[in-house]
Amino acid sequence: MNTPDPKNLPFNSPVVPEMVEGGKVIQFQCRKGIACWNACCSNIDISLTPYDILRLKRRLGLASAQFLQQYAVPYELEKDGIAGIKLKPVAGGSACQFMTPEGCSVYEDRPTACRYYPVALLSMRKQDEYTDTHSYALVKEEHCLGHNEPRSLTIDDYRAEQGLPEYDAQGRGWRQLVLKKMSSGPTVGKPSVKSRQLFFMTCYDLDTFRAFVDSGPFNELYDVPEAERQAMLGDSLEAEQALLQFGYRFLRQVLFGEESIALHKEAAEKRREQARAKAQQAEREAAEKLAREEDMRDEGFDD
Repeated sequence: MNTPDPKNLPFNSPVVPEMVEGGKVIQFQCRKGIACWNACCSNIDISLTPYDILRLKRRLGLASAQFLQQYAVPYELEKDGIAGIKLKPVAGGSACQFMTPEGCSVYEDRPTACRYYPVALLSMRKQDEYTDTHSYALVKEEHCLGHNEPRSLTIDDYRAEQGLPEYDAQGRGWRQLVLKKMSSGPTVGKPSVKSRQLFFMTCYDLDTFRAFVDSGPFNELYDVPEAERQAMLGDSLEAEQALLQFGYRFLRQVLFGEESIALHKEAAEKRREQARAKAQQAEREAAEKLAREEDMRDEGFDD
């Protein structure tokens, strides 16, 4: 166990967390009737995972695009890079839109961050490793009286109680994508606008991604087994979970070249030929531009 230097924390917080493992015994309980009831929900800064969005949009009976418009706001996970999503508070305020005097109105489908509090999952990935490792941070804020409640349990037991093993398993592919992009830095380069849009659609706008996967152009290029295709194109929770996991594979292939989805040979060759033709056209245009600039210098227009 150790306490990190505040200067090295990956987020801005006046509270220094205590780094712990899953077997750590904590004393905590949040319950109706406690003096700080709804205090956390009155001033939110909640990042959503793709699985959080999936569960909430299903709970509310909304298409993913509708949910994003009504309940979410995008933010940059890194400057000029891929986007994250935060829960949008009430208009003109800081409270959660799902807060009621009785508590959370979507409690069974509440986001990962809400389930974890006052524990935080910290995922880390070394540059030369494929998988991420994680530990936990225990945060004690002055307003939270749950730490004074006479109930003790391990963090692992707390996670199980809050339904977090499922949420962590469903969100791990997304965390690995984000960690890989952020740890790769300039070796991968600044993502293009198209890449950022593709990441946003695949992770957060699942209904649009489903239509994309079901489209003719996608299936002309990608050779997805029919059984796998059908399993992820339905509207059940299991189908959407499968679609989300497929989306993570798709992004690893598109963004990092980790091929796990087969391509139709003819379509792939056509795509490569188009890319070669585009590159050659760009080279010709660059050469023509350079020639024009040299002509202008020769004619005395370089000043």
